[in-house]
Amino acid sequence: MGAMEEHGLVLDYLPLGKSTDMQREPAVQLIGETHFTLLEAIPKKDANLKTGDKVFIGKGDREKVDHIKGRVNYSELTSSAKNELKEVVKQIVNSREAFFVSFFNKCGPVTIRLHQLELFPGIGKKHMHEIIAQREKKQFESFADIRARVALMPDPANVLADRIEEEIKGDSKYYILTRPPSQHNEDRFDRRY
Repeated sequence: MGAMEEHGLVLDYLPLGKSTDMQREPAVQLIGETHFTLLEAIPKKDANLKTGDKVFIGKGDREKVDHIKGRVNYSELTSSAKNELKEVVKQIVNSREAFFVSFFNKCGPVTIRLHQLELFPGIGKKHMHEIIAQREKKQFESFADIRARVALMPDPANVLADRIEEEIKGDSKYYILTRPPSQHNEDRFDRRY
């Protein structure tokens, strides 16, 4: 899995910087759109950012972000960023619906006794077997299609967002949708994050 994120969504914009920083400078906490990487960046001087804004953070000319300071762990997010995380993740999941529907169509076992689908909150063996049976008849086409064909299926976008949030917090044994959290500071200032 390539590590670079092309776009990030704003979790928190701190025009005055973090109170814990020795040198106070404006900062923005972001979540990558592809790998859900948590990042901290320095915005450009005139950048006007708000929660949920999608900004370009890849190589090349960035309109709103000056540079990426590095990856951060969930524990380093501001309270506001933590509060916004689930909604922003859900926003990403909904914007990438085709990718995640494809995941439901293709995912397989993690171990002999555990299927990737069982890692999702609200999906047990019964739902897993039904999802597999339905996708073998015909591939799912949308989140609505999954819900229509799998009895009592929770909202797939919520299920995915819950799982992604669990992985981001570092509480997971398996990382199937995100990059595992950085082992603190070892790659904190690596320009490739």
